[in-house]
Amino acid sequence: MNSGVPASAFLALALILFCIGLYGALTKRNTVIVLISIELMLNAVNINLVTFSKYGITPSIDGQIFTLFAMAVAAAEASVGLAILISLYRNRKTVNIDEMDIMKN
Repeated sequence: MNSGVPASAFLALALILFCIGLYGALTKRNTVIVLISIELMLNAVNINLVTFSKYGITPSIDGQIFTLFAMAVAAAEASVGLAILISLYRNRKTVNIDEMDIMKN
């Protein structure tokens, strides 16, 4: 049942993905890039869930089920986020985060 890849490799991959996503979410000013960075961080969490589900003290399918729920929530979040972004773009003609902080027409 062992795949030959240690759990530390998956955890290191998740750490790298999460750090890249965090950097993008904190430094970029384009709303689309920020949404993509948040999705990247969520995928890093999903990798951790599946890793601990497979390599944990008591391996079970619970982490994989939580990952499926997280993927469903991520799909809903992406569709709602993009709908809000399209609406803001139609009103403001920009996707720059700095220009979306004031509630005006």
